[in-house]
Amino acid sequence: MTRPWTHWATSLDLATLRLPAHDAGTGLTGRALGVAQHGGAFVLDPFDAYAAGLVTNPNVVVAGSIGAGKSTVVKMTVDRALERGRRVVVVDPKGEYADLARAHGVASVVLGRDGWCDPFPDSDADAGALVRTLVASAQGAALSAEELYVVDQRWRALDQPRPRRALRALLDAVRPALADARPSVARSFALTLHRFVHGDLAGLFDGEGAPLALSDPLVVLDLSAQWSASSLPIAALAAVAAAQRLAVAGGRLGYLVLDEAWALLADPHATRWLQGSWKLARARGLSHVVVLHRFSDVVAAGDEGSAQRERARGLLRECETAWLFRQPPDEAREMAVALGLHPLEERYLRALPRGSALVRYGPYRSVVRVVPDARDTLFIDTDGAMREAAR
Repeated sequence: MTRPWTHWATSLDLATLRLPAHDAGTGLTGRALGVAQHGGAFVLDPFDAYAAGLVTNPNVVVAGSIGAGKSTVVKMTVDRALERGRRVVVVDPKGEYADLARAHGVASVVLGRDGWCDPFPDSDADAGALVRTLVASAQGAALSAEELYVVDQRWRALDQPRPRRALRALLDAVRPALADARPSVARSFALTLHRFVHGDLAGLFDGEGAPLALSDPLVVLDLSAQWSASSLPIAALAAVAAAQRLAVAGGRLGYLVLDEAWALLADPHATRWLQGSWKLARARGLSHVVVLHRFSDVVAAGDEGSAQRERARGLLRECETAWLFRQPPDEAREMAVALGLHPLEERYLRALPRGSALVRYGPYRSVVRVVPDARDTLFIDTDGAMREAAR
């Protein structure tokens, strides 16, 4: 008598192998983002997932090749978060979230055109750390002991309460150094500050009058003017710092969407600063949503085995939720290394059809086909410009 099976396996066995055996979804309620492979509607909100014990932190990574569906699922997630009373701030380096903003009755904010944004936290210690990070990032090198001393000394010497235009106040304090052409730490510091006040970063994080209030539930910070410039990582870092304050304003849970996050993860000073923000996500009630195209952009941050590369990988691995869309074989390998994927998960990434994702939330896995509803069509069209050009 021949048995119709060769092996027994329990659902726990399959979960250990990361096989989506039941794949019935999260069990959470709300507007669905899609359909699970072997189940029904797939609903996922990081804060609800945290409350239900499905994940241990609310941070999210979304990755995939061009056209695979990552922008669609991010915009759908933001729309559902706003319905649930969350606050959302999007750092938009390419100007792709204008339709989403309009769907919610607001306009994207183009920094430098519409006004300037104060990036500094209320805490003097946190603000001082951001000043050091901005200066190091702008200079492209870690600060020496002497440079750290000068930056900290000048920051502590600012009038209290801190001037609204803190970068301008710092520049005024070290301006005499600009008159001396001889190299010095003070002159280097003054030249860096000059970029923020009068140079290529002018108008973004310093300007005339009061900074932008940005009190709407959805705020889109458009950095598209910086997209092709070497200043993008610095502009994005300061925008993220400002966005962190905005996202949790009023004590509400908030999302901070970092599109094209490679610009930050490739900067060693920004990555080091972001580590602290990641670890405080639960305490602040803030979900960082990191959107990436290629994982090779992440692993290119530093030499193999370097502290910088490990920090970048560490930030991604600390995202308890991951939407992983199709990747070509070489990129799937890089993604597997960056996120510590199982070989079976890596194979899934090579075969996923467009619009489907392998979703990891805590120890759970689902293969999800993203299904926009009628409302989503108002803001998810990312191919409109291509169609217009073809006419």
